[in-house]
Amino acid sequence: MATRNLARLAEEAFERRGDYPALLFEGRWHGSAELFSRACRIASGLSALGVKPGERVVVSMVNCPEVSIVYQAIWRAGAVVAPATFLLSVDDLRHVIGDSQASVVITTADLGEKVREAVAGLDHVRHVIAGGSEDFGALEETEPAAIVPRGDDDVAALLYTGGTTGQAKGVMLSHANLSFTGRAVQEASHVPGVSRSLVTLPLSHSYGMLVTISGMHSPERPVTVLLRWFDPRFFLEMIQEHRLQSSAVVPSMIHLLLAQPLEEFDLSSLQYLGCGAAPLAPRAAEEIERRIPSATVRQGYGLTETAALIATNPAGREKPGSVGIPIPGAVVRIMDDEDRELAPGEAGEVCVRSPAVMRGYWRAGGRDPELTAEAIRDGWLHTGDIGYLDEEGYLFIVDRKKDLIIRGGFNVYPRDVEDALLEHPAVVAAGVVGRPDDRYGEEVVAFVALREAGAVDAEELVEWARRRIGGYKYPREVHVVDAIPLTAVGKLDRKALRALVRMPAR
Repeated sequence: MATRNLARLAEEAFERRGDYPALLFEGRWHGSAELFSRACRIASGLSALGVKPGERVVVSMVNCPEVSIVYQAIWRAGAVVAPATFLLSVDDLRHVIGDSQASVVITTADLGEKVREAVAGLDHVRHVIAGGSEDFGALEETEPAAIVPRGDDDVAALLYTGGTTGQAKGVMLSHANLSFTGRAVQEASHVPGVSRSLVTLPLSHSYGMLVTISGMHSPERPVTVLLRWFDPRFFLEMIQEHRLQSSAVVPSMIHLLLAQPLEEFDLSSLQYLGCGAAPLAPRAAEEIERRIPSATVRQGYGLTETAALIATNPAGREKPGSVGIPIPGAVVRIMDDEDRELAPGEAGEVCVRSPAVMRGYWRAGGRDPELTAEAIRDGWLHTGDIGYLDEEGYLFIVDRKKDLIIRGGFNVYPRDVEDALLEHPAVVAAGVVGRPDDRYGEEVVAFVALREAGAVDAEELVEWARRRIGGYKYPREVHVVDAIPLTAVGKLDRKALRALVRMPAR
């Protein structure tokens, strides 16, 4: 059997560690033997339903133990996992199910109505199975069978990008892609004795897959406390009660945590807060580390096309503002528009060469060669992100290439403007986009959410930004809103902001 087959890696991990209390969810501990046994039985159940090797199975579930169990079961049956976060709209979920041509959709009971609406008229969907239902129980009534053989280069997962500028694209990741990233994450991030983690981000996402696979490579017995969804106070209570040592969050969660009375909790066990998906304002990182002295914010960088992670800050060698150094086995270069490598300190497009780079983009029915060729040139994945490397090889992300605003011939990176606005003590979140302008080509427009309503007005924020950044950069318009729109995975939704800019004034 292939050496990096994910089902085999899961089996080896269980054989190596044996049975122990591995997962706590809503007051109940689940042993590793129970979790592994359920995955083996569900795999047999899927095969009995007629799921063939290579077929896609969409997994759209709220956080629960069954998410990781089902992932392992699908791989054991030789099929392909297609995660779809439970936060997707009906239309977006229908796109994932339809484009992947999934034969089965596995969900949770509370999402049943949305899933049924999404699959209506999709003849290729043979079964919709909800956790806790009789159908799901029937999957577990079969006897475990051997792993269905799949090669290292066979597709293990079909993940869909956020689609902030259009419909989401399917990204094909092989067993080898995912196994490489899981092992590299352990090599780059593992700290002996740090094995108790809190998981609150959606598991039906590339992050959840990374959690599942990196755990297979852990040299210790990892213990996980899983939350159905993020609640800032409950998050802190769980860390205090179970002496948890690490967790991964997105920047919007950091801001919600900062609004909590952190000093009222005993958080001394917390050593690391991983942060990714979007840039974290330096002030927020500094404040969370000041208020939780035991914790270090460890930023990382990745994208779906690189199996979720390509760079991270190494333990004990974190650099503020940086997303770290490439994980072992990966290479990052900064290139200009002519694909020429730039020197340290020069900003250009972040390009990646790594065993984690996707097999290609998917279009209903198979690989999309044209779209893949646009992204991967001469073996380098062009990420569309602007960044630079310093002299020590640490990567700094500036912004998305497609989000660049050109005002009067000058380049304005939205993140520079957002960071300036976030320095104001009244501002909790900010988003910046360009608006077409007859005189300058584009004008800089900002949206902000405040900690307290009325704490500052738009004119004051325009002046605040003008004093801190170049005269061509500061926003001529600032709109105060109740909340900054986020995508289903917690990233700033610039598509929604651009729609607000295009709305007629009232």
